[in-house]
Parts: sequence; C-alpha cells; structure tokens
Amino acid sequence: MTKPTPEAPQDTTKAAAKTQAAHAPEFSAREYAINIVLRGVVEGAKLLPWRTRLKAVGWFTSRVIAPVAGWDKRVRDNLAMIYPDMPEAEVRSMMRVVPANAGRTLIEIYSGKEFKARAAKAEITGEGWPILQEAVARGQGVILVSGHFGNYDIPRAVLDARGFKVGGLYRPMSNRYFNAHYTRAIAEISEPVIPADDRKGLADMIRFLRKGGILGMLIDVHSSKYSEFSFFGRPARTATSAADMALKYGLLLVPMYGRRLDDDGHYTLHVEPPVPHSTPEEMTQILNDSLEQQVRAHPEQWFWIHRRWKNRKSPVAADT
Repeated sequence: MTKPTPEAPQDTTKAAAKTQAAHAPEFSAREYAINIVLRGVVEGAKLLPWRTRLKAVGWFTSRVIAPVAGWDKRVRDNLAMIYPDMPEAEVRSMMRVVPANAGRTLIEIYSGKEFKARAAKAEITGEGWPILQEAVARGQGVILVSGHFGNYDIPRAVLDARGFKVGGLYRPMSNRYFNAHYTRAIAEISEPVIPADDRKGLADMIRFLRKGGILGMLIDVHSSKYSEFSFFGRPARTATSAADMALKYGLLLVPMYGRRLDDDGHYTLHVEPPVPHSTPEEMTQILNDSLEQQVRAHPEQWFWIHRRWKNRKSPVAADT
C-alpha cells in the first residue's frame, strides 16, 4: 500500500510549553512535591527490566497512590452505580487492578522507544483496519477515537511504526510540573501532540487533517460545555468535537482500542468500522456505545478512576 505523506503541522509542543510557561500561575509547593515523587518513581522504574518495571509501578499506583488520591473509593462508587450486583470480592479486586492498569500505562508511555518497539508487534483486528488503510492511501483525513482503555497510546504507537503520521489531541494535566515532561513523553510516541486549549495548534491540526493526516482523540472525559449522552445507561456529558470535525471536513471517524494482554509487552489493536456520517449527536452516541462495549468485555482495563458521571441521580430512559 502506498501511503501519502501529508505535510505535518508545525511542531507545537515547544510553542505550547512556552505559552503555558508565560501564563503559568504562581509556584505551588504541593504540585511541585507531587511531581518530584512521581518523577522519581518513573525514572527509578525505567532502570528495571520491562516486566518488573510494569509490575512495580502498577503495585505502587494501586497500593500507595490510589488510597491517598481517593481513586480506590472512586472505583468503588462508579462500580456500585454501573454494576450494583458485583460481588464484594470482585469490587475489591477492581479497586487494585484498575489503578495498577493506570500505573502500567504511565510507565509504558514513559518507556518511549522500548514501548513503541513492543507495541509495533501488536495484532491488529477488526473490520475497520482495511478501510482505514484505504482511506489513508487515497488521502482522506481520519479521526481516531478511543477512551482511557487498556493503554490509550497503543493506536498511535502501532500506526506510527507502520509509517502513518498520527497527531494526538490531549487535555493537559492539572499538575503543570508533571504535565511538562508528560507532554514530552507522549510526543516521543508520535508527533505532533496538541493541547486541546491551544487554538493555533488546533488550526494547524485541521490543515493537517484536510491534507490526509490522522488525529487521535479520547472521548471518555466529562465535558461540562457539551450535552449529556448515554454511557452505561447513565447520562454522561460528552464532547461532540470529533463528530463535528468529521462532518465539517469530510473525515473518516474510526473507533480504535489498544488492549494490554499481559505484562510482557503483548497488545492487540482493535479497529472498528467507521461511524456513518449523520448528525453530531447520533455519531457521538455511537462512539459512546462502542467504548461501552469494549469496557463491558474487559472492565478491568478501563479507567474507573475518572469522574465520568457527574449526574448520578437518574438513568437515561431506555428509548433514548
């Protein structure tokens, strides 16, 4: 297959960092201290062999960070709402397994070239894979949509290893000290990476997409300015921006998921068929339903530590 080589947008990673620094709030001792601890854990773990590295960071995240940060309680609360009949033993297991998966994801991302080399060997499944290749070959831009599932950077790592130019849109972390080096880490997987609040970067990315580029986005984050959509039968505010861009610029909208199989660096990349163009609302609900299906099949690999549902009072009606 011959792939086009669209002109990539200018590297906005450094520019975004300078802009953030220029408008940075006053020094926060708490944020700085948390960053030092986390950075020390990451750098120390990188000295360990791969399997030991993942297990060590997973254990530290689930046994130390999760209780202090309240993640274990959040996992319990979310599971109680979505799976009220889940046995207590399974709930307790998820309270450990879910944060451990988050920790493993973090250290994989910080492992740079080693992670990419392992991810490049991932088995690719799904009816959408040949459709995606054909779209890129003819120069059509593509938006890849995933969630905080498995390792959410597996799609970028796999496609970059196969010669595709894949950009990433991300929401900056609240801890600006940690965010500075986290941004550099995700940029090692593929570039460019664009903060969601960087207007110039987004404009460059739109031009990139219109010339046949690929953009990865995550959909499972609460977005207060958007409407509520159903996710696990509960109202969850979800950004329609992926569907909006696909419709406006004639882009393919493809759900894609990277799943971890073990701690030895074995993964799968599942590519679903493109979402048919209709309305932003219908397309966004399809994306939510697609992710829900993946989470139901592998609940231990989704980030139940997120505040995904801010409205906890009433389920979505069955006919919506």
